[in-house]
Amino acid sequence: MDRCVVLVDAGYLLGAAASLLAGEPARSRITVDHATLIQGLRERAEGDTQRPLLRIYWFDGAPDRVPQPEHRRLRVMPRVTVRLGALTRTDGRWAQKGVDAAMHAELTELARNRACSDIVLVTGDGDLLPGLMSAKEHGVAVHLWAVQAADGDYNQSEDLVAEADERRVLDRTWITRAVRARELTGPCAPPPAPEPEIAAILSAPLPETGGSERSGSASAEPGEPSRNGTRPVASVSGGERSDGAGGRSVPTPKDLAVLGKGPGASVPAPAVGNPNATLRWSSDKGLVDRASGPNGLGETPEAAALPTLAQLTSAEQRWADREEDITTVGGDPFEVGQVFARRWTERITDSGELQHLSTEYPRIPHRIDGELLRYAARFGLLAHKDDQIDERDRYAIRAGFWREIDARTAAEHAPAGD
Repeated sequence: MDRCVVLVDAGYLLGAAASLLAGEPARSRITVDHATLIQGLRERAEGDTQRPLLRIYWFDGAPDRVPQPEHRRLRVMPRVTVRLGALTRTDGRWAQKGVDAAMHAELTELARNRACSDIVLVTGDGDLLPGLMSAKEHGVAVHLWAVQAADGDYNQSEDLVAEADERRVLDRTWITRAVRARELTGPCAPPPAPEPEIAAILSAPLPETGGSERSGSASAEPGEPSRNGTRPVASVSGGERSDGAGGRSVPTPKDLAVLGKGPGASVPAPAVGNPNATLRWSSDKGLVDRASGPNGLGETPEAAALPTLAQLTSAEQRWADREEDITTVGGDPFEVGQVFARRWTERITDSGELQHLSTEYPRIPHRIDGELLRYAARFGLLAHKDDQIDERDRYAIRAGFWREIDARTAAEHAPAGD
């Protein structure tokens, strides 16, 4: 068949791109426009092989082989098939398992079935050498593409390079059409400013209470990095929580309840620089008396009876929601909270239910809060150590939720004609 197929080892392609643009192979150091990247691969493959594209196979690793947001976006793109191996953590390092075996199997199967005349391999893994040689024996031309190495040397197996029929290098100019280095953060560069509500939480001073007064948090064990790379709580004493490196961790809901003396309290002006800034957080712990309320969770009967998003969603809407999640929702924690709240507010039929929810601020009713966090988990926001969402991400998810609820509440009360 006179057509071409592209097999992409995403770990190699994006890791090498990160090394080239950011100086280290961590994929967290780059941002990727996947649509532009796929289009560039297609155009380059059809140009180099002079054959129409049959398909691009994208091979990558994922924890428990569960598709991450980027994988869900990729697999609905035209002519793209995603194949996932496992992503495991050993001695503090993440490693792909099964990706090279899956590429080898696909490579040999395509060649054996004469599904194409040309195969483009974007990889550096020498384990694919037997598959490459087998493809050649079946009459397939094998094109090997490399990402420009940061140090100017090879970043591919030399045996693989020697055996390929054609070789090309994806240089910096080509890579930067779809890949950008993230802005540096750390001691030498300030981190990007978070949303105002999150900034209020992170800058709030911790109240002077003993460690026994604090409710537990879902942070990792002392010394274990969290999902976003920050150091979690290492000790609690005298009202201060250390992050193990001389910094301060995020206050717990209990801290903030003591600080604000009740729900909805504003952060003191010196702490935030804005006397009207309000803490946006929610938890079943530390905010209200858990023994009160009809369900033992400190909720009013009206809040406990509020419908969940699932109860408000038809089968057709559920399908449309999944399509939106796959194609347009990026997975940023704040955005995830906004999307969930937007759907909830659009589907309620009684405006009084929105008012009942607003009176619970800043606490999200238990059933809705649990549904919100389960929804967020679908976007890869779980910290894989203990299947819990990182503490900062939980703050951001709930902040996004309340931002959207506020916008809807303001719209409901806006004078006609505004």
